[in-house]
Amino acid sequence: MEHALAEARLAAERGEVPVGAVIVKDGAILASAGNRTLADLDPTAHAEIIAIRSAARVIGSERLLDCDLYVTLEPCAMCAAAISFARIRRLYFGALDPKGGAVESGPCLYTHSTVHHRPEVYGGFAETEAARLLEAFFRARR
Repeated sequence: MEHALAEARLAAERGEVPVGAVIVKDGAILASAGNRTLADLDPTAHAEIIAIRSAARVIGSERLLDCDLYVTLEPCAMCAAAISFARIRRLYFGALDPKGGAVESGPCLYTHSTVHHRPEVYGGFAETEAARLLEAFFRARR
């Protein structure tokens, strides 16, 4: 999670919402990213999506079997769906996102019967630091 937090800090330095994500397989980092929606002019350029795309290229498959995703903020509905489609084994996230989260907040995507793959989900990893990054970012923008 420390690497994901580092990606979130870099995103904040670029003026992006400070969210970082890392995909790991067999203890090795396959991909990492921070949010890039502003830099890429792409509303889908969330850290999770960028990391999933990169990891898929690294392993040569759209299925990230036996891979784990660490992300500093609870994924939104778009990212939660991508995590499911990629067949990520485990999702570890930091801070809850009561406004936009879709895993343990909001629609709780993985509880729906139409979801074909449900990763194991573990929340609250480095939650305080992840939340502080977000709070400081938004406080500075107001």
